[in-house]
Amino acid sequence: MFTGIIESMGKVVSIKKEKGNVHFTIETPIAKELKIDQSLAHDGVCLTVIDVNPENSQYTVTAIQETLNKSNMKLLKVNDYVNLERSIKADGRLDGHFVLGHVDQTAICTSISETNGSWYYVFEYDPKEGNYTVDKGSISVNGVSLTIVEAKENSFSVAIIPYTYLKTNFRYMELGSIVNLEFDIVGKYIAKLFKLYST
Repeated sequence: MFTGIIESMGKVVSIKKEKGNVHFTIETPIAKELKIDQSLAHDGVCLTVIDVNPENSQYTVTAIQETLNKSNMKLLKVNDYVNLERSIKADGRLDGHFVLGHVDQTAICTSISETNGSWYYVFEYDPKEGNYTVDKGSISVNGVSLTIVEAKENSFSVAIIPYTYLKTNFRYMELGSIVNLEFDIVGKYIAKLFKLYST
């Protein structure tokens, strides 16, 4: 489980395909603190560390076909940057919201604007997947815990403060960028229960 508070960015240095799986080697300052079998969120995707090379500040994770189908990881290229977060500690503060590391679907960035030192992003997603957003609700975009500014049927907007802009890969996003979405777990349970009891 995660909080959506990004610890570091990682740079993709190697991508190797093995049958239906893809092995990603990432370079990051926190690699020296990682251990094999540890869970780590990559743009909001929970993956298990399978190898660590502390001398080169690198580690490797594997994404299976289901993960590639659901997320933007199939689009990653060498030299791309991903947002990284280690799993929450039981004695730590929950500064974001509960993020499970299970991507629901992807979205496309349709608008980026700067306003008085902050940035506003608009993302469109396929509502047929059955996910919902609400004004001032929580959402994880590329693993970043954010508050929704305005929610519509198939899109939503978020505001990014300068600190988040500099510390995450939001600064590399462009119009047309594909991002990972994890909708609020409480909202998903409520929506499912409502659907069950309204039929």
